[in-house]
Amino acid sequence: MDEARIRDARILVVDDLELNIKLLENLLAEAGYRRVFSTTDARQVAELYRELSPDLVLLDLHMPHRNGFQVMEDLREIERDSYIPVLVLTGLPDHATRLRALEAGARDFLSKPFEHIEALTRIRNMIEVRLLHNDVREQNRHLEEKVRERTHQLRETQLEIVRRLGRAAEYRDNVTGMHVIRMSHYCAELARAIGWKEEACEMLLHASPMHDIGKIGIPDRILLKEGKLTAEEWEVMKSHAAIGAELLSGSTSPLMQMAMEIALSHHEKWDGSGYPQGLKGEEIPIVGRIVALCDVFDALTTERPYKQAWPVEDVIAELDRQSGKHFDPDLVETFKSILPKILQIRERYTERAATAAAKYSGSHQRLIPDEKHHLPPYFQPQS
Repeated sequence: MDEARIRDARILVVDDLELNIKLLENLLAEAGYRRVFSTTDARQVAELYRELSPDLVLLDLHMPHRNGFQVMEDLREIERDSYIPVLVLTGLPDHATRLRALEAGARDFLSKPFEHIEALTRIRNMIEVRLLHNDVREQNRHLEEKVRERTHQLRETQLEIVRRLGRAAEYRDNVTGMHVIRMSHYCAELARAIGWKEEACEMLLHASPMHDIGKIGIPDRILLKEGKLTAEEWEVMKSHAAIGAELLSGSTSPLMQMAMEIALSHHEKWDGSGYPQGLKGEEIPIVGRIVALCDVFDALTTERPYKQAWPVEDVIAELDRQSGKHFDPDLVETFKSILPKILQIRERYTERAATAAAKYSGSHQRLIPDEKHHLPPYFQPQS
């Protein structure tokens, strides 16, 4: 280790006798140590330690006001993520005192009266260990910061892929794509209202746009058909839930696992008449129940080429009628209780806002869309 760095280490001497402090200060000065601090008042040690962050504390055990054991207890509160670099000064050679000092956090001892060469050797050794420890700790902090940065980058990349998957699934038959954006925010808000932790709400926000990813496997003649689907075509359309689940399956990512569960279950109905598995009540995963409700609410309150937007009060009345049939009754009630927040989201992410943003940016690219055929049959337009 660089000799200059050792000599530049910060040393704090704590002893109630001024004579002992002067002796150590002179000894350290002659050895070339340039940053030596001292106090005869043990009550000042904690404040000095915070201010100086010393590389070594030379600490007497027997002092008025606070003894060395109490001082080490104070320092342990400060050095929660490290050890306290204490070299104990003691005139008591008994084993019990030394053991107690070690248990309190001391790293080494100097017996009074101490021999100069031994004292300087022990001091140097402890400083070198402390500086090496600080180097390793700083390197670990740097590595942890790098890991956090890389983890953040990976998460952003993952979320970007998720968003683009949503766009790929919905791209062909929507005007602005604001439906999925609104719906995902509704889902997060509803999850928050039923007591989910914020991390889970955030995951649902990003997973729910992939609910219809399976429709990339539906033929255009069915997906883009104007008017009502035939019974055979409807069976093909319904297969998008299983296709989506298959596309998203096999991932170890909690986000993708949630998205897979949503894709498979968001067309199940509370009364068991949904698809693809015909699940009933609480057999349906909660994420599927949340998405089902929020998806239909936004589809009905939004104008589309094949229908006018329903007034909000009419949509709420329809949700009440479908409570216990299509939708989880408890979720319907919770959704109504947060309706002002839902309407704020709806206003924030309007079709007009998307159109204006695209015009401002010079881009006519669609965002993340919806389509008519995924509405429940009783909401489908007639041919």
